[in-house]
Amino acid sequence: MTMTDVPSAVHIGADELPFVDIGDGSKLKVIQVKETEGLWIVENIFQGGYEVQRHKHTGPVYAYTTSGAWKYKEYEYVNRAGSFLYEPAGSVHTLQCVEDDTHVWFQMYGANLNLDDDGNVESVFDGAGTLAAYYMLCEAAGLPRPNVLTS
Repeated sequence: MTMTDVPSAVHIGADELPFVDIGDGSKLKVIQVKETEGLWIVENIFQGGYEVQRHKHTGPVYAYTTSGAWKYKEYEYVNRAGSFLYEPAGSVHTLQCVEDDTHVWFQMYGANLNLDDDGNVESVFDGAGTLAAYYMLCEAAGLPRPNVLTS
């Protein structure tokens, strides 16, 4: 085997992908979307009071918090800096941010099914849709198209 046969690592510097505003001063950065695997990796910066609609995951989710604090309305525990959270496929919850400048990294598979008060699906977020929205938000903010890892 020669070195040309060995896959090379991909490095993305901290400032190579911009954060874009998603409302209330909270922000989103899309790091990788691998549609063939249903994979999407994002980083968020949430502000206190930001809430994500109650949703159901069709695949597993891994979350790591590096600063601040957030929780699920349906549970007692709070995710703080250094917390790791695993969410199995089928889990249902409502994310609530409890501190400003809460940084969370999410690795998700499948889709988020956003639910109304009766548990009916209102909308669907997945990697491809999140990537398209991210590109659109970057363009609206006058930022160049980011080089998100898509393979």
